[in-house]
Amino acid sequence: MERILIIGCAGQIGSELTLELRKIYGNSNVIATDIKPASNEIMEGGPFEILDVLDSNRLFGTVSRNKVTQIYHLAAILSGNAEKKPIASWNINMSSLLNVLELARELELKKVFWPSSIAVFGPTTPMINTPQFTVMEPNTVYGISKLAGERWLEYYYRKFNIDCRSIRYPGLISYKTEAGGGTTDYAVEIFYDAIRKGSYNCFLEKNTFLPMMFMPDAIRGTINLMEADSSKLTARAGYNLSGISFSPNELYMEIKKHMPDFKINYNPDYRQAIADSWPTSIDDSVARKDWGFTAQYDLAKMTEIMLKEIKKKAVT
Repeated sequence: MERILIIGCAGQIGSELTLELRKIYGNSNVIATDIKPASNEIMEGGPFEILDVLDSNRLFGTVSRNKVTQIYHLAAILSGNAEKKPIASWNINMSSLLNVLELARELELKKVFWPSSIAVFGPTTPMINTPQFTVMEPNTVYGISKLAGERWLEYYYRKFNIDCRSIRYPGLISYKTEAGGGTTDYAVEIFYDAIRKGSYNCFLEKNTFLPMMFMPDAIRGTINLMEADSSKLTARAGYNLSGISFSPNELYMEIKKHMPDFKINYNPDYRQAIADSWPTSIDDSVARKDWGFTAQYDLAKMTEIMLKEIKKKAVT
């Protein structure tokens, strides 16, 4: 029986991944943790603990006491916020990962999942259909930490045979949790402001194309990767994953089909430079070949669902 620990269950990915894993493995076998309280659905639906992943002793105790076999380590400082506090963000992102990897080595855990990001790429990376194996020279704190993390995953896999798995997530879009300090978060904020205010002040330029993904595709892809045959995996450090590539203007025009009076203003801030260093589209052919990933949501379908679900939240 698998016993799964989620670190960062209150975040954008964790809040939905925890619930899906509990459906598969049973509520009692998925231990949710975060440095802060999570939703009532998570805290009341199965084991939940307050945990600071930087506290290695507490982490060791939690894993040992719960007989954990797999860890999903999702806690991190995201791209926009990391630029405000670079040294603190580096320490949090790197020290937490090394704590988890060392624990996995000591206790011989079966699997470790850690999210990478398109932030590992930089201005010298091919921007269109960015390949799986390519130049990676990130120029942001978040990107540097993600690239370093990828190399640590590869090292622990080769050196200690830890079954590490990772995805280079594009921008993730979800109606269940609001934006959390990332450069792609405009694509979540815009839906909430469309419904609450009827207008949106966008922090990126109108024609800034970035790779994005609707959260159901990201959750399904994550679980599929973790359930894939280990012998078939060829990109231990981080798989490219592609969903939808669009610009703020394209998303705006799609929302206007449902809300004709919706308005947008463009006032780029420091996050524009971050976005300009990232790819406009991703080649995920290696993920499709190794473990059969295919995205199911396009821009129109995602927009319809986002507006419908956020309107429900606004009413309740």
